[in-house]
Amino acid sequence: MKTIRNKKQIIWYDDSILSASPEQCCEPEYWLQQDKVIGSAQGRGTTWFVALDKMDAALRHYRRGGLFGKLVKDHYIFTGWEKTRSYQEFQLLNTLIEAGVNVPKPIAARAVKRTFCYQADLLSQKIPNACDLVAILQEKSLSKEMYQKIGREIRKMHAAQVNHTDLNIHNILIDDKENVWIIDFDKCHQQKGDDWKQGNLERLKRSFIKEVNKRNIHWSEDQWASLN
Repeated sequence: MKTIRNKKQIIWYDDSILSASPEQCCEPEYWLQQDKVIGSAQGRGTTWFVALDKMDAALRHYRRGGLFGKLVKDHYIFTGWEKTRSYQEFQLLNTLIEAGVNVPKPIAARAVKRTFCYQADLLSQKIPNACDLVAILQEKSLSKEMYQKIGREIRKMHAAQVNHTDLNIHNILIDDKENVWIIDFDKCHQQKGDDWKQGNLERLKRSFIKEVNKRNIHWSEDQWASLN
């Protein structure tokens, strides 16, 4: 990891992946000018998909959710560069990769200081030819073997002592080679002990049940045992 620093911002980046300007890599306008934008997705904000030389990437600006997010959209209290959400997620993804968990490669992270607050961005790998479980289960059921693969990936994450505080079926992907990926580690962290791991799984199960009611996905509770 390399670092570019000045008084108001820090950019952390992997120069083995990023050959474009690290100073501008977290600016959507830069990629638009370079004609490298290959798509976008709407969530709390816009995630921009860009074509790098070595892989496609997703550029995300950190935004708040919930009622407070309507008042303060993208500013966070600054308590140190290494406590920023972008740096924390960048480092956590590298920790998970070293542990053998299928997660996106972090490419660059930026934090920009604004007096007492900061704003943040993350550029990470866009998993090729992958869909989330919601999209897949709207079309078809999954096999017992695939649920077992999902369970194994979660167990690897837990073996690395990573608490995914928003583990749901939008954040689990399957690619065209039937590899399972876990994404979106904002606000997640390493945590000692084992008591919290069951809470991760219970949250995931609730998301299956929610999407059965909301989108009529192809899932029934008896399939949960294969994942667990």
